[in-house]
Amino acid sequence: MPQPRTPRADAVRNRTKILSAAREQITAHGPEAGMDQIAAAAGVAVGTLYRHFPTKTDLVAAVVIEYVTHVADDAEAACARVESGARALDEITGFLAGVVELTATNQAAKAAAQALGADPAAKAEEDRATTALATLIEAGQAAGDIHPDVTVGDIYLLFSAAPTGQPHNARARWLTLVLPGLTTHARTSKP
Repeated sequence: MPQPRTPRADAVRNRTKILSAAREQITAHGPEAGMDQIAAAAGVAVGTLYRHFPTKTDLVAAVVIEYVTHVADDAEAACARVESGARALDEITGFLAGVVELTATNQAAKAAAQALGADPAAKAEEDRATTALATLIEAGQAAGDIHPDVTVGDIYLLFSAAPTGQPHNARARWLTLVLPGLTTHARTSKP
């Protein structure tokens, strides 16, 4: 059986530029961002964009899949750090902060995916994130830092209520306010 071809370096670079430009243009202009506009922002020909993504729905779905993949990668990296001796509570806190910031920059793409009826096939990535997050929660519970009734579903509920449309300082304040609901430690006020 022949091995799948490794994509050329320029094709990988173009795809990366297109996804980044799509995220930026959709954030700036919403689902109405045109494919020509996205190609120009990426610095590629329209034909190059269409070779990678035949429709705008395909492109927006790819942006969302990239986001979910990033979340899964971050969760697995946090697990690896816990396995190497890092404190689970610190990793969960960092993970939450990172996902809220990442979500803030991908919020428009997710809304566009919904508006365009894109159905990103990110089940494997979602499963990876869920498994890693469950491992982090269990480690935090075993250390006595996370309430014993906290579940992965609770974390996803928190994400759904995060103020991703607010400025960074509001998102940081949100994290300060929600952490006491997860941790067994009392909230400390900052001077």
